[in-house]
Amino acid sequence: MDVELIQFLYSPYNEKARWALDLKGVARAERSLLPGPHLPVVKRLTGQTATPVVRFGDRYVHGSARILAELDEMFPDPPLYPADPDLRREALEIEARFDDDLGPRIRRAVLDGVIGEPRYVARMFGADQPAWSQALYAAVFPLVRIPLKKGNGITGPASVEDGYAAARIGLDFVAERAGAGGYLVGGAFSVADLAAASILATLCSPPDSSMDRPRPLAARLARLIDTFRDHPGTAWVLDMYRRHRYPGGA
Repeated sequence: MDVELIQFLYSPYNEKARWALDLKGVARAERSLLPGPHLPVVKRLTGQTATPVVRFGDRYVHGSARILAELDEMFPDPPLYPADPDLRREALEIEARFDDDLGPRIRRAVLDGVIGEPRYVARMFGADQPAWSQALYAAVFPLVRIPLKKGNGITGPASVEDGYAAARIGLDFVAERAGAGGYLVGGAFSVADLAAASILATLCSPPDSSMDRPRPLAARLARLIDTFRDHPGTAWVLDMYRRHRYPGGA
């Protein structure tokens, strides 16, 4: 089947879809879009404006949770969901918590860390694009910045502080919840681990991964990462990447 991932190059939800595609061994083309200019492209294809989007043949599926469910049905090995109904429900509840609550809140703190530096944003989201394209995006980014902040609920310092609070809640959760094998549900890697690690990767930029950001980091972003560098939840994220994202090296 002809498969294409339509994505932001840097985004935890897009990373979640990439990770699942890689786990399933699904070969695909990738089309990276820039935030803002992506709107008419994604709207035309799916009737909504969020990424990731995966095209399976002539069918478009949007949203990381839907994409993972579709992948697990089409490519059942290795499974993303526990076979036990109770464990499956727990895993889906954890995925939903990170996707729908903690993820959007953490994103405010992450965006606040870069949104004041257009050239850095252009390097981060346009790393696979030529220098002239990055320069053009940096030049027009001030036009994108206001709707980007509004669309992500960045309304002032309190909303950013809430992002820091959500980051701590998420990191505390995985550190306390992980069992003897390091997994959040049962004794094997599942959608719960994948969702949590993808969202929390924005707080630690796992080295040599698709969630590592251009160096040197933007100053406010570096401050965010330093805040949680020694948190045991950060160690959990890096361990999940080492064991399940790039188990032989990136």
